[in-house]
Amino acid sequence: MHVIALSEATADMVDLVGGKAAGLGELIRRGERVPEGFCVTTEAHRLGVIPTAEVVAAYERLGAGLVAVRSSATAEDLPEASFAGQQDTILNVTGTEELIAAIGKCWASLHTDRATAYRDAHQIDHRVVRMAVVVQRMITPTVAGVLFTANPLTGRRDEMAVDAAAGLGAIVVDGAATVDHYVLDDVTRDDTGCLTSAHLADLRETGARLQAHFGCPQDVEWAIDADGVRWLLQSRPITSLFPLPPDTGKPLPRVYLEFGHVQGMLQPVTPMGMSTLRTQIAAMLAALGVRVEIVDIGGRLYGDLTDLARDPSARKRLVKLLAVDFGPRAQAVMQHVLADPRFAPTRGGTGRGGGHGAASLRTAGRAVVGVVRALARPDTARIRMFEAIEQMRVRSAAPADLRSAADRLRFVQARDTDDSADAIMWPIVAGMLAAALPTSLLKGVATPDEIHTVLGGMPHNVTIDMDLALWRLAQGAQDHRQLLLDTPPAELAARYLRGTLPDIGMAAFLDVYGHRGAAEVDLGVPRWEEDPAPVFAAVANYLRVTDPQQGPDQRFQRAATAAEAALAELVARARRRRPVRGRVAGFLLRRARSLAGLREAGKFAGLYPLRETRRQLLLIGADLHGTGLLDQPDDIMFLTLDEVHAAVHQEVDPRGTVASRREVHRRELRRRTVPVALLSDGTDVETVLPAVSTGDGTLTGVGASAGRVTGPARVVHDPATARVEPGDVLVTATTDPGWTPLFLTAAALVTETGAIMAHGPTVAREYGIPAVICVPDATRTISTGQLITVDGGAGTITIH
Repeated sequence: MHVIALSEATADMVDLVGGKAAGLGELIRRGERVPEGFCVTTEAHRLGVIPTAEVVAAYERLGAGLVAVRSSATAEDLPEASFAGQQDTILNVTGTEELIAAIGKCWASLHTDRATAYRDAHQIDHRVVRMAVVVQRMITPTVAGVLFTANPLTGRRDEMAVDAAAGLGAIVVDGAATVDHYVLDDVTRDDTGCLTSAHLADLRETGARLQAHFGCPQDVEWAIDADGVRWLLQSRPITSLFPLPPDTGKPLPRVYLEFGHVQGMLQPVTPMGMSTLRTQIAAMLAALGVRVEIVDIGGRLYGDLTDLARDPSARKRLVKLLAVDFGPRAQAVMQHVLADPRFAPTRGGTGRGGGHGAASLRTAGRAVVGVVRALARPDTARIRMFEAIEQMRVRSAAPADLRSAADRLRFVQARDTDDSADAIMWPIVAGMLAAALPTSLLKGVATPDEIHTVLGGMPHNVTIDMDLALWRLAQGAQDHRQLLLDTPPAELAARYLRGTLPDIGMAAFLDVYGHRGAAEVDLGVPRWEEDPAPVFAAVANYLRVTDPQQGPDQRFQRAATAAEAALAELVARARRRRPVRGRVAGFLLRRARSLAGLREAGKFAGLYPLRETRRQLLLIGADLHGTGLLDQPDDIMFLTLDEVHAAVHQEVDPRGTVASRREVHRRELRRRTVPVALLSDGTDVETVLPAVSTGDGTLTGVGASAGRVTGPARVVHDPATARVEPGDVLVTATTDPGWTPLFLTAAALVTETGAIMAHGPTVAREYGIPAVICVPDATRTISTGQLITVDGGAGTITIH
């Protein structure tokens, strides 16, 4: 079948007619007004010969007049990839000779550089893509444009948006001219621009109809001809929208804050990781007297802060609380939400957000006792903490008598809360308080940069210890330098796991730190002991450091020395100018240097039981794979524990569930932008804040580690394959401890998210490298190789 009428194309014929033709066929069957036409199928493209006779016959049936010739690839107009403008459309084609040439041009556009790059970005196999071609009677419009059935700028689902201009719609979609922009809501508008209020009402009604039919927000191309008739030229899913929060059925809007970046995660969490993390985070917050529901939105961890925002007491301190882990971007969006009348405080409170009652009082009492004890005797608190961590490591191991999948599942489901939480939690809280309070106490006496210097080179940090241990490993591996530099990290990892790699001390390193990795709080993500490729990539980066003074051990020692000197000078100055505050601030800063480095230890400890849980789940997955219920053992990470229970007892076949979730997960992995906060109507809150601009092209963020460095940018999305040369400026969306080995060769750090006390900035300060965080769209605005200047004091990035 080489040529078919457009009206015969159906949604299940994408492989034959491509995405665009399938969508147009659906519109025709729905009774929408679509220009008549036909489709040259992918079968003709596969054969590589234009079926001229069939094309000419179909063209003559159209009247042999002006036509539009449009690409309709099999990977086009899909829910996850629109391919907007990536392949060719040729308008005002007339005559068989021009038509045949235009079809050939559409075929050729499948392999242009831009189309190839787009497929690469969406991980679409070039070998399986085919091109169909749509030929339609040409509409000569007086006005044309695009209708979005959800606002594509803000994500708001109860608003539609229209871009329109006089003449051909290509002017709008190609961005070739100024267009009239309309937002369609419940407000009736006067006739303005090139569209009348009747046109807008018709488009709104049409959009609602199409969205209801296709089941998702639509990007609709339309045109109005000289007779005032409105035609539909295309309807495809809007691919850029972030998924909606779940429907709660409540009339008032709700607000959700993204929690994953606190742990250095903007990638989607696996379903198994989500099912455990939601419980763990909610329990951790409850221990601090705060009750927040953790919600899965697009595979990311969002906290429902609605009750806190509407609670008269909790809302007063909410923005300040976000400063510690969430940072200024989260604070800005929450300030906007609190000013929204729809989030006005509820009389009498919600009964949830404030954490009232006896349980809260008990938590507060334990907190006061734990923090005071840690501040009074920091060395004793630190010793008790590491003893508790060691006990947690030992207790996390599974008993040796687990044999069956059912035994292992019972072990996983019975994991109880560790009773050593207080010994670990309160010294960390004490250290964070001791590091945070001096800024306000010394206002007018010391700058934030000076305080950051005091907090550099911090001892007792397990992540710093890990990075320096890896540096020592690299220094001891000089005999194998070329092997480690010239061999791809994945191949080195495979050889290590096969036991065919020379001994460089990797086994000893992984014995201590193998339970770590990037996005390590997600149960579904491999640990370094399973896949040490990121560790080998870091070792190669270290081997490129040839100046001993730029070695991480020397940089860390210089930061520590500078911190001690700055502490002595700052305390002396503060005592002279404000004796009482100076004494208090000096006490806190000294305690910060004893305790603030412990911040990483809590997560480090929690990874021990997580590692054992993952091990047991993978063994269960292997059993289910052996019985044919899973295609591979790690498919288990795309189920929940309840679903695993049903599979183990052979109550269900989970393979269909796993396949659909893997596909969604793969699609979400390609998403580079995750909203800081969402409203229940889909609004990305940050998009409605007033724009902030320096006016000179300088990027502005928040200074998190002092210093000024100029160097080439290195934009990194995956630490497993990153090559960071000495002197490079590391630019990334977010970081967690699994990223920090890259810091040892980086000259500076730039991130899109974060808080001053978060993992990345903390480690940056301790190495003495400048850091600017919360720079929106940094990974898209900055390109690898660009020369940039990072000013950690001013919080700016200048692109040269």
